Amino acid sequence: MVDPLLQDDAARVFALGRLNVLDTSIEEPFEKIVTLVRTVLAVPISTVTLVDRDRQWFKARRGVAVSETPRSVSFCTHTIQQREPFVVEDAQSDERFASSPLVTGAPHIRSYAGVPLRTPEGYNVGALCAMDTRPRRFSPADVAILSNFANIVCDELELRMIAQVDHLTGALTRRGFLEQAERELSRVKRYGRPSSMVMLDVDHFKIVNDTYGHGAGDQVLKRIAELAGVAIRPTDVFGRLGGEEFAVILSETDAEQALVVAERLRTAIADEPIRLSNGTALRVSASFGIMPLLPSISSVTSWIEGADQMLYAAKVGGRNCTRLATSN
Repeated sequence: MVDPLLQDDAARVFALGRLNVLDTSIEEPFEKIVTLVRTVLAVPISTVTLVDRDRQWFKARRGVAVSETPRSVSFCTHTIQQREPFVVEDAQSDERFASSPLVTGAPHIRSYAGVPLRTPEGYNVGALCAMDTRPRRFSPADVAILSNFANIVCDELELRMIAQVDHLTGALTRRGFLEQAERELSRVKRYGRPSSMVMLDVDHFKIVNDTYGHGAGDQVLKRIAELAGVAIRPTDVFGRLGGEEFAVILSETDAEQALVVAERLRTAIADEPIRLSNGTALRVSASFGIMPLLPSISSVTSWIEGADQMLYAAKVGGRNCTRLATSN
């Protein structure tokens, strides 16, 4: 019987993107797992591999010098196409892999065992792999051990994602937002593309909490997040930096375009009363600051500080308005 989730690679790649893990820095839980796999199974090579659209990227690796390779030469692209572990006892005798540069050159893979990394939705986003530089038969016990470690990797990926998502609003947490901002900064510096950060803060939020209670404040924050979801694109990054303060990274967006987006969201917040659970129609507003990613900005910290300065200017300027930084 055909498994439709194994056939839909576009949805699989989207599920991988949802984890917000590609191109992130070293993290101890994954490092421990590949170290344990290498020790317990006595293999020289082990990786936590995530299979993107055109590449495989190693979240953690032992015995491999590079951080990624083309997907077309990978063993893992075969692993993610099935539910069961994928084993190759002698790559040089297997026509699918005999000419692969991973076999004929470094790291000289000769045998391979991989267990799919499956999301709760059922998509195989990668594999936990054990590899040797000599022909080898991985025993059922070896594969069972590797499968148990793969389950731990899947749990860690989900826990990592949960830690990056604010439970109240569905926005990224500050940690998650900062990681995405680092990736965007690197992308812009590499390709010279425009990008802008918008920071917003709910006006007089303390009064809302003091007058109507924190439950009402939570409803306000949830509604603002919903409105932001309508105003921005799915590819934009929306985060809650703390309290009533949010930020958005608008990729491929210059300052003037960012101003249009910010004003659209500001108007939506100000124009629509928020219906509280007790029936009260509450009107709120928010102030906005915009910082395009200028050539002079070399760190995420300075990018956020620039947006925050513009937000402060909007507060001083009377609130419920937007202030835009310029290169002058």
